[in-house]
Amino acid sequence: MKIGIFLTKIFALIFFSACNAANDDSFILAGRIDNAPQLRSIVLYEGETFVDSIALDESGNFYMEGTALEPTLYELLVEQESYMLILENGEKVEFKADLNAPRQYTVKGSETSTKLKELNEMRDRFQEHQMNLQNEFEQRLGKGEEQAVVQHDLIAKNDVYTSDLAEQVLQFARNNEDNLAGFFGMLVLYSVDPTGYEEVLVEYAEKARHQFPNNETAQSFATHMEEIKPLSIGQIAPDFSSTTPDGKEVKLSDLRGQYVLLDFWAAWCTPCRHENPNIVTQYHQFKDKGFTVFGVSLDQDREAWLKAIKDDKLEWTQVSELKMWNSEAGRLYNITAIPASFMIDPDGKIIGKNLRGPALKQFLDRNL
Repeated sequence: MKIGIFLTKIFALIFFSACNAANDDSFILAGRIDNAPQLRSIVLYEGETFVDSIALDESGNFYMEGTALEPTLYELLVEQESYMLILENGEKVEFKADLNAPRQYTVKGSETSTKLKELNEMRDRFQEHQMNLQNEFEQRLGKGEEQAVVQHDLIAKNDVYTSDLAEQVLQFARNNEDNLAGFFGMLVLYSVDPTGYEEVLVEYAEKARHQFPNNETAQSFATHMEEIKPLSIGQIAPDFSSTTPDGKEVKLSDLRGQYVLLDFWAAWCTPCRHENPNIVTQYHQFKDKGFTVFGVSLDQDREAWLKAIKDDKLEWTQVSELKMWNSEAGRLYNITAIPASFMIDPDGKIIGKNLRGPALKQFLDRNL
């Protein structure tokens, strides 16, 4: 599905001089690439589809004509750099870039593409932030700091940055909700924090379906969000029953009236076992304040399941069908990887997903 999001679609360099006027049956994309003496051509894509390899003259100028009956997102690759443009018939688009400062490009002749430049800058800052965190992680480990401590610090730092960025992107999308720049803003929001803004994204996707009926990416996105809507934040958690180790049938709805962490895990899942001590800590701290856990194991080996419960001191309700990925509960919740979890409020509504590490404690501190 083309929810490889706008991050896989990027765009072009353009220059007006010596261009003919575009007519209603085509668009013109022209421009210049400075400080790229060895560069002979640049490549244009529409989504994942190759459109053209555009030749540069000795001065770095290029020119092409194309057809886009609807406003369409393109990607122009210039060596290792990529640029977003939305082009449509009747436009004459000028793009200039200097590979000594590749992100300081200019776009004229396409108002939506000019708006996308702002969005692209947000994306670049996010990628730079991720790289800085990775470098800090490696440097601190190299100095002998404990991995768990470093991870805790960097997760907290990333959460703050991501929260700020997501709000900026959401505001951009709302400011441009009448054009495709707003749509691609929502796609960026999906890539930055799909869970935290799930309600917003589900609601917007239905609007996009009707607003951009001929845009394949918008239609794919709307279909994708419709598929995940039953399990999205704000929806009532689907009920199910399963069997405890002593053979008792238990329903998820039996736990109504409490905050419930619906936790999908398995004895064979190393990341799950690493997270279990954190869940145990939070369980004991908040179990008398209206919080509990409902563990659903995707194990197949009964003895391994029971041993993991004992070894990890998992005192809350545990159930399993011992069918691994064929678990009916797992299928109901579209579980394709573990650990996976859903936070359910006392009324049975999904209000959080995959709250692990510090995020789980922060949620419980805030709500309980």
